[in-house]
Amino acid sequence: MRILHIGAESIRFMANDVQLPAVADAIDLRLIHRVLVIKLRHHGDVLLTSPVFSALKRLAPHLELDALVYRETAEMLEGHPAIRRIHTIDRDLTRAGGFRSVRAELGLWRDLRAQSYDLVVHLTEHRRGAWLVRLINPKYAVGPERNERGWFWRTSFTHRYLVPRATSRHTIETNLDALRRIGIWPGDDDKSPVMVPGPAAEARISHLLHTLKLTRKQFIVVHPGSRWLFKSWPAKSTASLLDQLAEDNWPIVVTGSRDPAERALIDAIQASTKAPAVDLVAQLSIPELAALIGNARLLIGVDSAPMHIATAMRTPVVAIFGPSGEAEWGPTGVLNRVVASTEHSCRPCGNNGCGGSNISDCLVKLPVSRVIGAVREVLATIDDDTAT
Repeated sequence: MRILHIGAESIRFMANDVQLPAVADAIDLRLIHRVLVIKLRHHGDVLLTSPVFSALKRLAPHLELDALVYRETAEMLEGHPAIRRIHTIDRDLTRAGGFRSVRAELGLWRDLRAQSYDLVVHLTEHRRGAWLVRLINPKYAVGPERNERGWFWRTSFTHRYLVPRATSRHTIETNLDALRRIGIWPGDDDKSPVMVPGPAAEARISHLLHTLKLTRKQFIVVHPGSRWLFKSWPAKSTASLLDQLAEDNWPIVVTGSRDPAERALIDAIQASTKAPAVDLVAQLSIPELAALIGNARLLIGVDSAPMHIATAMRTPVVAIFGPSGEAEWGPTGVLNRVVASTEHSCRPCGNNGCGGSNISDCLVKLPVSRVIGAVREVLATIDDDTAT
């Protein structure tokens, strides 16, 4: 896709050889120098904003692009070639309150104002975005339409984009809708998540694979947990899957976060399996996890950040979905299979388990045979592609 400037006040775009009408109040990128993109959400959500930076930089290489995210999620965007700087908010400090919290907040405000941003792209419905836009005072600001927020929200943004409510739309597309609203139309090549582990992470994983006698692209990573337990497949089902992978002679590496509930889930899996899996739970940084997944033949996981990391690292995925919706959150841009219950017409419900129990019947009753079948299908496809 390329930009065509028609006069000083309107812009037309060419996408996939189709000329698109100009957005009536489009922003002329020639008038923009510095952009701040805000995403105050969890790790996977932040990674799915990476195409926004890719699209902006490709369409307007002169732009200086910065991000504002929670501190613990910054590693999802570090190394992105389009990003100049990442500002962070320390949620632990904010929750603690007191003088240190106020000082940190004032420091952030001063730093953001000093950057003289021309455009702010707010990619969530977080109320803080409206306050920050008013403090930064850019020429333009785009955020999601929320009529119920009233006058303050509405007047904080020069442009507001619609977030789908009645239909499913992938989160990457919804993020990119913020750009479409201001007349910036991404191309298909802009839509893949981008993650760069960095030389230190790559070196550590290379050494680790050598130590563990694992060959690149000849092992499978299984990441069975999520911070949201209602998204996790039962321990006995995962253990049965590991046993069948071992019977197929696949080396297995199990990964997980430092969350105690996730550790407990993996301990329960290990207690029920005979598979000789390598346990790297809580032993890897996020960049190192990305490097490991990038070296794997396949990732098997649930709807959590590692699934999105796999798509960014171009590693095939088998994703197990329960209450969350694969249309909005599923893997995209790589060879993948989504396995979800077809017997539960209630899914995706978005609830934290049935009745708020943190246990999802659509996952409890999901047959192991369907998951191992999807895994073998993907592995066969990889082998066929390699052979040709």
